[in-house]
Amino acid sequence: MRCEPLSVGYPDHADEMDSLTLEELNNADGEKFVAILGGIYESSPWVAERARSDRPFASIEDLHDRMSRAVEDASRERKLDLLRAHPDLAEGTEMTDASEEEQASAGLDELSREQYEAFQRLNETYRERFGFPFIMAVRGASPDAIQAAMERRIENSEAEEFRTALDQVHEIARLRLEELVS
Repeated sequence: MRCEPLSVGYPDHADEMDSLTLEELNNADGEKFVAILGGIYESSPWVAERARSDRPFASIEDLHDRMSRAVEDASRERKLDLLRAHPDLAEGTEMTDASEEEQASAGLDELSREQYEAFQRLNETYRERFGFPFIMAVRGASPDAIQAAMERRIENSEAEEFRTALDQVHEIARLRLEELVS
């Protein structure tokens, strides 16, 4: 079972997400705004809820900055919940359409058996060490580059990796916004 796509609650744009304009987003009622942007930060509509009162947004960058600020102003526990909302890489379990597309763009849906097993071991080690999944903006990256990043980052301190993971979450959100809003 898949989670709903980014355009939930905004059927006019479900099949043509790139036609959503910043003006339409700024003028959307509060519920529609949250429905449209609720998946930008993985399964965390609270980020859009916090950002909606900052409208109107002058640009996609402005919107991203406000959403990022909402995350940064949240409690550590809320941030940890956001990190834990992300799927493991190359896991093949339930994930949002956006995550599935991003992982496929990096070839994580076509790994060899050896690569798949390596990712599973790294995912498990990483989760045990940090308490959340490895997060990386993987769009267009190669499986080898992703694996190398996992191997390198697994050596980080907890504080370093928490910050790195949040930075990657913000990058993923930026890419999703750029794809969604024209």
